[in-house]
Amino acid sequence: MWNKIALEMPLLVGTSGWHYKHWKGGFYPSGLPQKQWLGYYADRFETVELNNAFYRLPSKEAFEQWATALPDGFVVAVKASRYLTHIRRLREPKDPVRLLVERSVGLGDKLGPFLLQLPPTLKGDPDALDATLKAFPSKARVAVEMRERSWFNEDCRRVLERRRAAICLADGGPVPVPAWRTADWGYVRFHWGKGSPDSCYGDTALRTWARKLAGLWSTNETVFAYFNNDAHGCAPRDARRFALAARKSGLEPARVPDSSETPITD
Repeated sequence: MWNKIALEMPLLVGTSGWHYKHWKGGFYPSGLPQKQWLGYYADRFETVELNNAFYRLPSKEAFEQWATALPDGFVVAVKASRYLTHIRRLREPKDPVRLLVERSVGLGDKLGPFLLQLPPTLKGDPDALDATLKAFPSKARVAVEMRERSWFNEDCRRVLERRRAAICLADGGPVPVPAWRTADWGYVRFHWGKGSPDSCYGDTALRTWARKLAGLWSTNETVFAYFNNDAHGCAPRDARRFALAARKSGLEPARVPDSSETPITD
């Protein structure tokens, strides 16, 4: 069930979602039908983060259809439903985690890590975090995006380490995230760069992040990196540029598009 390719590929780089209408005429050719967007994306990247599962958890049948449409070796990270993180706020996590897993396994061996993005108003609670991570199958990889400063303490860090969960190194979020290594794998989200046009990343920032990841994980450990700055088509372009910077830092990134396929739009 859990993706074996992701255990062997050192750096998987992609975007947070693929279904952006404003990418048409940029990343997606103008004449390409929407139903072919996922296939086009998967021919150029080897991973994607399914972030719309946060708003509405797809059915198992939908996950199965995506699995059928995707090539062998492709990896899908699944963002957990807001019912677990924002409505339940990690309280009584067993049932929402069970539902998340039961549906997501429709991806078969294309299922990658789960992402828990916590609300920026949720205070640090190591016991709730531990109970939530415990509810996942032991072989599941879970990344946690903490967006309130009180989570960044030794108790929470020890929970992540004990459960082999990765802290999500989020750039451009509401608070700075410490560069903790809590597992033998990593998870990074790029939300908002300071380059041009607005939300794009500059070369210096991408090189800095590449060196940071190379310092935290070895070349035989897997890191998932997703760009969430979809405006202007920044995400696919920056994902490509980051992969090139990572290669220069000694990492081994998965497939990314050519420069001609990642234009920036107005």
